[in-house]
Amino acid sequence: MQTDVELAVDLKGTVFTLPVLQIHSSSIEAIELELTERLAAALTFFQHAPVVIDLEKLAGRALDFGELLKLLARQDLVSVGVKNGSAQQNALAISAGLAVLKGGTLQDILPETTDGSKGDPGSEKATSLAKSGSTETMPETCVAAPTKVVTQPVRSGQQIYARGGDLIVLAAVNPGAEIVADGNIHVYAPMKGRALAGVLGNAHARIFCHAMQAELIAIAGNFRVFEDQLPANIRGKTVQAYLDGEQLLVEAI
Repeated sequence: MQTDVELAVDLKGTVFTLPVLQIHSSSIEAIELELTERLAAALTFFQHAPVVIDLEKLAGRALDFGELLKLLARQDLVSVGVKNGSAQQNALAISAGLAVLKGGTLQDILPETTDGSKGDPGSEKATSLAKSGSTETMPETCVAAPTKVVTQPVRSGQQIYARGGDLIVLAAVNPGAEIVADGNIHVYAPMKGRALAGVLGNAHARIFCHAMQAELIAIAGNFRVFEDQLPANIRGKTVQAYLDGEQLLVEAI
């Protein structure tokens, strides 16, 4: 006789937007000094926030992960894992209890083919060309990036994610709500929550707000926090946010 067995756990995939801490120095003292200053400017926004440690700028240099984790814990940051590390750095990070992330681009997450290259599991044509060594050119097609349109208010604690394209919101984004897009973000109502555009690294993405009152905005990992009152020149105004180099600019339009 069969009986229903209640599952103890379930494992599912989902999407989270995590702050990235890019390390430029192997000096724990230097990291602590500058991080303390930056977190002071953000007030409590990053308190108990999970962070990913980006090792790209270290170029393989040694880093004391044990001391770094103690430092981040003192700053009320929760270390999730590392990315862009060398093989040695990744091994040390794993020993310290960290995960190793492979990044967020499609090329990073495609499975490897038998020859070690990245392949598209949904493309039999591409696979056969790779095996045969053919130089045949795939015909170009013009496919518009998907655009996600939201017509209902985005509530506190809710996250809306536009994967692979732009996000258009026609209702208010409330405090504590989060809207995320791989492309641009357009909000044609009061924007009081958090908006993160170009989250897979698209530095050309922009954010457009009809009534700017945001807590935080970010483009390609570069962010500005507005826990205090926004500057008068953008508060409640129609604005655009974009990157100039690594500087995130917000201006009225």
